[in-house]
Amino acid sequence: MANADNYTSRSNKFEDDPFSYLIVRPENGGIRELLRFSVWGDDKASGFTFLETSDTNHDVVQEDRRWRWVIMVSILVRKILALLAKPMEWTGYSFDFLLNLLSHNGNLPGLLYNLIHAKVVIPHRDSDTFISAIGHLDGRIELLYNTLGFSDSSSWKGSTQLEMGSRALMDLCIMASKLAYENAHVVRNVVLHHWKMHFVDFYNCWNDFQKEKSTQVFILSDKPRDANFILISFRGTEPFDADDWSTDFDYSWYEIPKLGKVHMGFLEALGLGNRSDAATFKNHLRVNDTEFTSSNSASPSEGGTGSFFSEDSDSDTQEGGWDQSSDSQGPSGSATRKKQKQKQVPPEMVEMTAYYTVRSNLKSLLKEHKNAKFIVTGHSLGGALAILFPAVLLLHEEEEVMERLLGVYTFGQPRVGNMQLGTFMEAHLNNPVPKYFRVVYCNDLVPRLPYDDRTFLYKHFGVCLYYDSGYTEQKVDEEPNRNFFGIRYLIPEYLNAVWELIRSLTMGYTHGPEYKEGWFSILLRIVGLALPGISAHSPTDYVNSVRLGQEYIVQMSF
Repeated sequence: MANADNYTSRSNKFEDDPFSYLIVRPENGGIRELLRFSVWGDDKASGFTFLETSDTNHDVVQEDRRWRWVIMVSILVRKILALLAKPMEWTGYSFDFLLNLLSHNGNLPGLLYNLIHAKVVIPHRDSDTFISAIGHLDGRIELLYNTLGFSDSSSWKGSTQLEMGSRALMDLCIMASKLAYENAHVVRNVVLHHWKMHFVDFYNCWNDFQKEKSTQVFILSDKPRDANFILISFRGTEPFDADDWSTDFDYSWYEIPKLGKVHMGFLEALGLGNRSDAATFKNHLRVNDTEFTSSNSASPSEGGTGSFFSEDSDSDTQEGGWDQSSDSQGPSGSATRKKQKQKQVPPEMVEMTAYYTVRSNLKSLLKEHKNAKFIVTGHSLGGALAILFPAVLLLHEEEEVMERLLGVYTFGQPRVGNMQLGTFMEAHLNNPVPKYFRVVYCNDLVPRLPYDDRTFLYKHFGVCLYYDSGYTEQKVDEEPNRNFFGIRYLIPEYLNAVWELIRSLTMGYTHGPEYKEGWFSILLRIVGLALPGISAHSPTDYVNSVRLGQEYIVQMSF
């Protein structure tokens, strides 16, 4: 068990380090230590068991008793999730198989018929017909422009359709965010054959928080040649993945000079450090020492590094700028900066981690498509990664890349950092027009995490497009009930869950067959009668909000 002396020793290691951090470690103590810390305020005997920080004065621990309760709730939730991790994994595995078994055989009646006639169709994972639980919640795959009468991607040509805030672009982002939950074969099939766009690649990347390849992201462009836009979509929180939910409830942060305090779990998901050795974050997040190189990154058109579909290939493509010659002008516009000490990133790092893999392939795509801009999107955890990706690009002074950013759309995104991070990002993403839109549906719990009050640090930023249960849009700074657990919101939350269940049974009649909800979605609505914040996180309501938003102003001309 850690004690105060060990705690101070760890802190002294970073006395000269301008970076600071706080790591919450629920695995380092039991309920007795947790009670001593949160109820009795016994810091020396218990607080240092759960908390590791570079702050030798321990002000962060002693500042406010209410802060202790927030940490206690986080630790309890993460302990429960740790206990349920394997059961949740097995349940998810079995549930996905059952959902696909039913869908492959025409639901329950068809399955019974096929059983009798020995014709049961067995679903195969990683095939282009095996759909995730998220895909079964909302089976829609066609884009909005198809429902408006367009049969191919020609409606995307020209700059008008590419404006941030356009209805079709917003719809593409939520549909791509939802599609990111599927396996690589499903993603490729939908992009090529339903959306009639160009599938670039699917990447299965290393997550240092979960210690496995669990950060998924795919890239598409509207055309294989002379593309107008490139879209990057990060996968969100898996419903039955305890580690994903634990990341959302984690309060650990790492403070980056210039950028601010950033959620440590999200940084690890991008492959930018490891909490087992906090110094690794500094190595990845230096401001002036970020000219990373690798000889293992292939052009996306040839199959990028870490690609699911591509074979190994050699390339001279290098990170750190458009041209790696000694006299080139890099993204910072300074040849002198090129001569600074460079940090070599091992090829396996580029291959395994999301940030380096996506950055490498994005640069190659932007070189190939001279007029293209890029969009980043994601739902839930994917939304957090979507906004942190350009944040780190800015930190690494990738000006030429960021000049090509069209915008960022996130859906049901948790908080990613403190007010300083928000100020830094808004200064870069609000001129000349806003480029970051954070979409929140009604009582969704996840955007209210991690906790935020006057004593805690996590803050949202950017333009919030808030949709109530009637799909009425409001442009606000912060969603109502920002911490979800307010007493005065309790009764309205449950009444609203009842309304959402009733609405789900009638949507097919009131809005058309494409809005009809299946039995699995209705089952989640029933669960929402007890846990309204969980059911409101479903992508179904986000798709409906984008398509049915009553106050939405369409900025396109067809």
